[in-house]
Amino acid sequence: MDMFNKVTAFLQQALETHEPSINLLDSFVDHWKAITNYYIETTDESCPVKHTDIPWRLKQMLDILVYEEKQEGEETGSCMDYLLQHKILETLCTLGKAQYPPGMSQQVMLFFSKLLGQIQKPLLHLINVYRPVQKLIHLCGLPESQTEKEESQFLFALCTRVKKDPYVLNYILEVTRESQKQRSSSTSEESVEERCSGSSSAAGAPSSPSARTEAQLSSIPQTGIVPVLIHLGKSQKSRIALRATESLLLLVSLLQEDTEQLLAERTPVCHLLAQRLTELYCLVPSTLDPADIHSLPGLQWRTQFTEDSAEDSQSFPGSKHVYRFFCFLDFCDQIIKEAPKVLATKVAKAIHHQWLKGVIEPQLLQMSEVGILVHTALLSCSLRHTHSPVLLEELAQFLLGSDTHCEQRDESTSHNLRYCLIEQCNHISDEISITTLRVFEELLKKSNRHILTNLVLRNLEMRCYRLPGSGCGDERQGAEADVLEETDDLEEDPFFTDMYEDSGFGGQEPLLSLRGVREKHNPSTHIQAADVVNSFLCLVPQEAKTSHLVQEVGYDTYVHDANKLFKECSALSIEWNWPDSAKATESAPNTDFYEGHFLKMLFDRIARILEQPYELNLQVTSVLSRLAVFPHPHLHEYLLDPYISLSPGARSLFSTLVRVICELMQRIQHIPNVTERLMIIRRQLMGQEEETMMDHATLLKGVIVLEEFCKELAAIAFVKLPMEQQ
Repeated sequence: MDMFNKVTAFLQQALETHEPSINLLDSFVDHWKAITNYYIETTDESCPVKHTDIPWRLKQMLDILVYEEKQEGEETGSCMDYLLQHKILETLCTLGKAQYPPGMSQQVMLFFSKLLGQIQKPLLHLINVYRPVQKLIHLCGLPESQTEKEESQFLFALCTRVKKDPYVLNYILEVTRESQKQRSSSTSEESVEERCSGSSSAAGAPSSPSARTEAQLSSIPQTGIVPVLIHLGKSQKSRIALRATESLLLLVSLLQEDTEQLLAERTPVCHLLAQRLTELYCLVPSTLDPADIHSLPGLQWRTQFTEDSAEDSQSFPGSKHVYRFFCFLDFCDQIIKEAPKVLATKVAKAIHHQWLKGVIEPQLLQMSEVGILVHTALLSCSLRHTHSPVLLEELAQFLLGSDTHCEQRDESTSHNLRYCLIEQCNHISDEISITTLRVFEELLKKSNRHILTNLVLRNLEMRCYRLPGSGCGDERQGAEADVLEETDDLEEDPFFTDMYEDSGFGGQEPLLSLRGVREKHNPSTHIQAADVVNSFLCLVPQEAKTSHLVQEVGYDTYVHDANKLFKECSALSIEWNWPDSAKATESAPNTDFYEGHFLKMLFDRIARILEQPYELNLQVTSVLSRLAVFPHPHLHEYLLDPYISLSPGARSLFSTLVRVICELMQRIQHIPNVTERLMIIRRQLMGQEEETMMDHATLLKGVIVLEEFCKELAAIAFVKLPMEQQ
């Protein structure tokens, strides 16, 4: 029994015996001394670092630091103190710069990357940390570098750390108190120059935007983390370029006010982003097919780094450069969307100055039709890829200008580019006209109030298109009142009365009955929603109608599409504070009404719908349909109310369509079997028959588009009017 007790006590003592604890500091120092002894003892300078024990020693040192931090908690451990006091990071940076032994810079960058990524305590505010980090940044992005992979990893770890502790940014950017004082003084001087621009110009100070930009860039260091990240973003190795762009995105998305000021004013980030975007745009060939440009899918900036991007970018000649440009445009758009307001605005303005004004505008105003066509198509696609409100505002200002006053008929120089683009919609080249109309359609798809105001609403604000003193609409004088009664000119038109013959509006067309639904914006009128809808449905004479003979294009389809478009445009304009009702005009002066250059161009095009190519007609009606569906009372009245009393010389969309119908009725009288011919053309357009040469093909296609457009407008009115009563 005693023997058993002794054995038990011995085992218990053995279990309670602990191994002697390892001294972390001694081990850490031993590893560091082993590294330094290598440089003292070795004589073979050509031996690569991977053939030595240096990488293993560095890993052990890092593991000790990480383990010590977990043990010490909030306190700084002795190993970390030793690292800082003996300037180990400084020494490592020097060894990496010397590339001794060969490959040492990679090991140093890996050590820094893991140190910044694994140590949780703030480090970058310490002088013995941020000074070596600054030196290591200067070793990145050098020509013909063999360490791009390690550089991208190091910079990503650094940007991740700055994202976590934004206050350390000034240490990374090497901003001293003296430079901050210079920045504040230069900022105050710049504000004084802006207030006293006349005296500054007299003194020879830079007054133009380009001169000020160059002057500002000359005071900004062109080295540092931002230029390095831009450089690595151009790498042919997709993983390296992806990591660099991710790092830059982390850096610019810092939300503190002081950090965004530092990035905007003490780095060339705005200039370099705009410069890179301009470079990629200039690489796009001028011989592209606009159809290929318009067929591009929505590209995201990460797309170019995927494995399939190389194959996708070969879909048509020159597509590689197109893909790279639009991916970088999306990257700039994403940066502007995530960056704080001050920085986002400066990036957008730099893009406006360098890319839009410097490159795009001269190309749009050139004489070569081929060049105009390609660059207009690229502009249209660029608008489609722009989503950030700040960049969109710059695009709108670039294309349309800032004017909000009513346009004059002879006004063409207030914003030259806007006027030229509208004129290009009436270009002798139908392809240029179609492509330019797409630019305006893309503009109308954007959530920017200024676009609608500048293009249309500023000319409708005073409602001068109406006769002074008239109500919201002419009162109906019974069921037999003339639907198209607008002006004396129409009543005198010989084709006006012909439209109401029995053969004109036969019973085959289903008309709507919405009795009791009134217009909300002026309850004093007695215009019924059904009458408005039916006015558009009845415009095209029965012998020219063919849609009711095709099951696939029933009226329900138009209503469904109009409802979808109405919801889309209502969502865009929900925050624009548009009025619910039309502005009173009882005391408005009887001034000459001008619809503005944009609406004049659209109405002129609609007036020629019977003689224009089918694709051009589709584009014109698409733009007008989108305009008509916006929930502004003046737009609704001017484009969708058949009963407004127009002022002398004014025209509305409905009155323009009436003129087209009058011309149509005159021309189809000379075409035998017009309904059968229209059906053949319709089946050809739907791909049900092979296209063959036919007399009056352009006219017949125009008739089909006209019928479709009138049904679209009727469906829009059907969707909008009932909703206005809710």
